[in-house]
Amino acid sequence: MKLAWIDLRGLDEPLAVAEEAAHVGAHGLLSDDPAVLGALPPSVKRVGMAADGGDPAALAEVADVVVVDHRHAPARRDDDSGVFVRVDDHASLDVACDSAGRPGWTLIDFTDPTKIPLEIVLAAADGTQGRTVTLVHDLEEAQIVVGVLERGSDGVLFAPRGVGETTELMSLLQVATPKIDMSPLEVAAITHVGLGDRVCVDTCSHLGPDEGILVGSYAGGMVLVSSETHPLPYMPTRPFRVNAGALHSYTLGPENRTRYLSELGSGSELLAVRTNGETRRVVVGRAKIETRPLLRIEARSASGTAVDLLVQDDWHVRVLGPEAEVRNVTDLKPGDELAGATLTDPRHVGYAVREFLLEK
Repeated sequence: MKLAWIDLRGLDEPLAVAEEAAHVGAHGLLSDDPAVLGALPPSVKRVGMAADGGDPAALAEVADVVVVDHRHAPARRDDDSGVFVRVDDHASLDVACDSAGRPGWTLIDFTDPTKIPLEIVLAAADGTQGRTVTLVHDLEEAQIVVGVLERGSDGVLFAPRGVGETTELMSLLQVATPKIDMSPLEVAAITHVGLGDRVCVDTCSHLGPDEGILVGSYAGGMVLVSSETHPLPYMPTRPFRVNAGALHSYTLGPENRTRYLSELGSGSELLAVRTNGETRRVVVGRAKIETRPLLRIEARSASGTAVDLLVQDDWHVRVLGPEAEVRNVTDLKPGDELAGATLTDPRHVGYAVREFLLEK
């Protein structure tokens, strides 16, 4: 998870915001007032801001980290040292790049609304011991900053307007996605079922050769459907696309919530899943629904869970095996093994619920 520093300066009720921040797991609380820092709980990092007029000596008595203007940076820096840089031209960008590569903390305020300067700083600091915290002005900017160059800034400094916004920020920064316990599924039967509507999911990401999305007719189990990353005859590869399945099917999104393929559209979020169970969020750029012949795949897990999938009845639609083998759906036969996952709880509007539910 990315670091969250909360700026308490200028708030009418800084200690109320601090209490909320500590409760929801914020990593640092920043102030230029030694009295405020001294009243903070020891469970959070107390950051003293001396770069904009605070007294470094007074702050050092109560703060875990004291941030000073880069022009007053100590010759030797460690985890107790922080440097502030406002990047508004090429010279200050060079300073930020140099500082971000050194041990300790670099707090940066980028005046350029684009994220090009941040990309340059992150590239310059890649592989070093330095840690960067980027000042953000709202929650939308925070989400962008943590994803720049795929790894993003180590953390953000956010100034909430009051109680509540820190909770929103911490929820947003939960960028890690869970690893899924993948299960080999054995094909039990293959049936040609005639025409139906199927969904191609075009993501905004380049999917890997062992990566796809989980799809199934039942919420209790899903098959890992491959992206069109692998070469096909007569057409170019489309590594962003998953020819996923019939429009009634479930797929898995963030926060362990299922979505119907029919619900997906531009801007929707899904989990891309690898055969080893690693996941990441991907954004849907487009969903294409077209009428095609359909093929039904019936499978079972080792524990006996029934898994059902309807896909386009076409050779170029592929699913993955447990070892990332690429299997054309029209070549499947009983006894073949597929990569998949079984989910323990039934679903209501996508959420896991504890109630009786039979799907067949």
